[in-house]
Amino acid sequence: MATQHIDDLTYALIHFDDNGRERTNDPEGGLFSATILSAAARDQPTNIFLFSHGWKGDVPSAIDQYNRWIGAMWKLKADKAKMGAAFKPLFIGLHWPSQPWGDEDLASTASSFGAGGDAAVQPDLDALREDAIAHFGGGPAVREALTVIFEAQKTDPNPLELPAEVVAAYDRLAKAVGFAAGGDPSVAPNEEGAPLDPQKAMEAERVRASFGVLDSIKNGVLSGLRQVSFWLMKNRARSVGESGMHQFVGALQKACPNASVHLMGHSFGCIVVSSILGGPGGKARLPRPINSVVLVQGAVSLWSYGDKVKDENKPGYFNGVLKNKAVAGPIVTTQSANDRAVGIAYPLAVGLVGQSDFAPGDFPLFGGVGTFGIQGTDLIAALPMLDVDREYQFTSGRIHNLESSAFIPSHSGIDGPQVAHALWQAARAGSPEHAA
Repeated sequence: MATQHIDDLTYALIHFDDNGRERTNDPEGGLFSATILSAAARDQPTNIFLFSHGWKGDVPSAIDQYNRWIGAMWKLKADKAKMGAAFKPLFIGLHWPSQPWGDEDLASTASSFGAGGDAAVQPDLDALREDAIAHFGGGPAVREALTVIFEAQKTDPNPLELPAEVVAAYDRLAKAVGFAAGGDPSVAPNEEGAPLDPQKAMEAERVRASFGVLDSIKNGVLSGLRQVSFWLMKNRARSVGESGMHQFVGALQKACPNASVHLMGHSFGCIVVSSILGGPGGKARLPRPINSVVLVQGAVSLWSYGDKVKDENKPGYFNGVLKNKAVAGPIVTTQSANDRAVGIAYPLAVGLVGQSDFAPGDFPLFGGVGTFGIQGTDLIAALPMLDVDREYQFTSGRIHNLESSAFIPSHSGIDGPQVAHALWQAARAGSPEHAA
């Protein structure tokens, strides 16, 4: 599965594990990155496009997304032609283990996290407990804590207030998995959410229900597991990006010294991409700046790139990407009012708050780039997403927040030609032979 085909186009699929290490069990054997690097050094592509999905757990679902995203780009012949006669691309998709516990059985695929489902369906709690134990890393401490939580769900699934023994079990679970979040949105993505609070998480689930964002698994006593799983996926996305993928992209740049490199992330894949740019601790550098970055419906804090977080005089975790000029060309983000996952589920899972706690014209403390764009910096340009027959005026070194509700119908509805057109235009604006 390491090499995939879309009509006359071939792209590579590289696999990383949940610790940020490349898997060694690809069908071709060994590390497929070595094969990609060898081929890239031999063929010397002019442009390298690397994509990261969000919360999708298995290889087939990742392949399906990349087939649709890359396929949508490849169909735009006019955009492809504008890359020049010498254009020789290399497309690479990243698969990282990113299936959140509890979304496996949801009927809706409209979002990669927090989508709906049939609230009337009653799950097998014993089977779900075993799934949760595996998801949260197993071990005696995890099993003991989850057993208490699931037994309470059986006894009274929707109490007004959680029993003390359940709150204590959540505390033990948090310690067992290394949960680290303290409410400060200026820190790393896996640390910027609210502290674990299963009582508030249960109340947040009721807010989700009021918006019609339901599922049959994580509610009532189990609501806090969504917050823990959400943290776990953010931690994994950061680990994959800062470690193995940062090294891999750096190696690609060295193997292809004249190639323009373009990164695209979706949902939590935007944490992966941002972590590639920032490297370990958000402070490392790649061998040279990336040529363009597109963050599509990003499930990453709106303040993460900012010079300051809301009214506080401290920068976001990925602010070093801007300070170090890690991107030579444009940074492009998309926002859609149709994306309930980032618009509703994200702030509830990260901050345990709704979107009503900020003044008109202001921005909330907790919110996603896919709803509000990147904020907290003077480098912002607000633009509408354009149809395929119109040209963007993307500027190198600036952030372009694209209002995209007309063309992005849902969190995962990003395979339309207009999104592909924005990707092409960002790449062209960031490539030295085309940049003004």
